[in-house]
Amino acid sequence: MNVYFILVNTKPLEEQHAYMTISKMGEVSEIHPLFGEYDFLVKVETLNNEDAKKIIDKIRMVKGILATKTLTGIK
Repeated sequence: MNVYFILVNTKPLEEQHAYMTISKMGEVSEIHPLFGEYDFLVKVETLNNEDAKKIIDKIRMVKGILATKTLTGIK
C-alpha cells in the first residue's frame, strides 16, 4: 500500500466547499484543515502510482482548488 499526503490550497471563501467535496471521496482516508500556507492535508492510500494520479487529478478538479503539492510517504 502506498501513502500520499496532498497539501491543498483553495480560493478564499471556497474552503468549506472544497473540504466537503474532498471529504466525501471514497479514496480519501483522512482530511485535516490547516492554518498557514496550505488549507488542507489530505491522506490517500492506493495500491499503485496510477491510482494515486487519478485521485490527485480528481482532487485538483474540485471547484475552488488553486494548487496541490503531493508528498509520497515511505514505510
